[in-house]
Amino acid sequence: MARDPGHEARYRTIAADLAAKIRAGHYAPGEALPPQRELSASYGVTLMTLRQALRRLSDEGLIVQRHGRGTYVAPPHLAYQLGSLRSLADDLREQGHEVRTVVLARSVREVPAGVAARLRARPGETALRLERLREFAGRPAIHQVSWVRQPHAEAVRDRDFTGVSLYGALADAGVAVARAAETIRPGLLDAALAEHLKEPAGSPVFTSERITYTLDGAAIVDDHATILGSMMEISTDRAASGLSLTWGAAGP
Repeated sequence: MARDPGHEARYRTIAADLAAKIRAGHYAPGEALPPQRELSASYGVTLMTLRQALRRLSDEGLIVQRHGRGTYVAPPHLAYQLGSLRSLADDLREQGHEVRTVVLARSVREVPAGVAARLRARPGETALRLERLREFAGRPAIHQVSWVRQPHAEAVRDRDFTGVSLYGALADAGVAVARAAETIRPGLLDAALAEHLKEPAGSPVFTSERITYTLDGAAIVDDHATILGSMMEISTDRAASGLSLTWGAAGP
């Protein structure tokens, strides 16, 4: 069956118009587009024609279609250099991205057994538990819990972590960090964090577990981050002299 050139021209025109509106900021990153029936009516086309236009935008990485929830403008590109010893928020801000940090909780309490084992802490030792939520492109993307050992916990516990990173606070307190060991695994969002990240339980996530060490080899920070898989992806840049890993915005 021959293609209808008029039909093809219509969906290309719609895709171009929506793309122009997205790039001009008419639809902001993370914002939902109008419902498909509303869009098809406004352009005077069938749902089939509109959906072809949306598929084109999806292929270009401009939108993300979430089953049962609608169509959203894709977040701008993220690039986080995992090879550098910086916080995720600091890395993104340096590249010009706006990251908002919400402090959900902070308290000095006894270190739980799993964290104590990773930090090689003594039984009954206390540490600062810092729980934060990172928002990017107007929506929550990362949930993070950090445990900071004494005496560094007291030095940083009252800092305003909405404006300073944990590494920045430690540096201001005179703590020199030397390295960090990080493990990243794919996983599924659990019910306890689903409300914070505003995604259904079972959604794909990355989990990052990082231990930070001082110059003398002492483990001082245990960090656990849950990162929405719909917002981020891991990419690599391989070279003869080494391997650079980056975080980036996930495609649709």
